[in-house]
Amino acid sequence: MQEYERAVLFYEARDYAGAARILRPLVDAEPRKLGTRLLLARAYYHSAQLGRAEAELRAVLEQDPAEAYAHLVLGRTLERQNRPVEAIRHLRLAEAMTGGGARE
Repeated sequence: MQEYERAVLFYEARDYAGAARILRPLVDAEPRKLGTRLLLARAYYHSAQLGRAEAELRAVLEQDPAEAYAHLVLGRTLERQNRPVEAIRHLRLAEAMTGGGARE
C-alpha cells in the first residue's frame, strides 16, 4: 500500500496524529504536492497541532494564493489560537472565492 493511501486511511479513521506522522516525510520529499500538504495541515489541525497546521497552510497559500480551502482552514486554525483579527481575513477570502459554500 502506498504511504499516501495509508495516511488517508489513518485520517479517515480519525487517527490524525498517525496520519501526520506518515504525511510529514511525504511532504518533505515532495513539497510542491499541494494535496498532500493540505491533508497534512488538516491532520495537524484535527490533532490540535495548530502551529504546525498554520505553517503548512501558509506554505500551501505561498504556492497557490487562490486555494480557497486553505484559506478556510487557516482561518479556523487562527480562530482556535484565539487570533480572530487574523482569522477573519482568511475566512472572508474563502467565502468570497467559493460563494460562501466552503465549510469543513
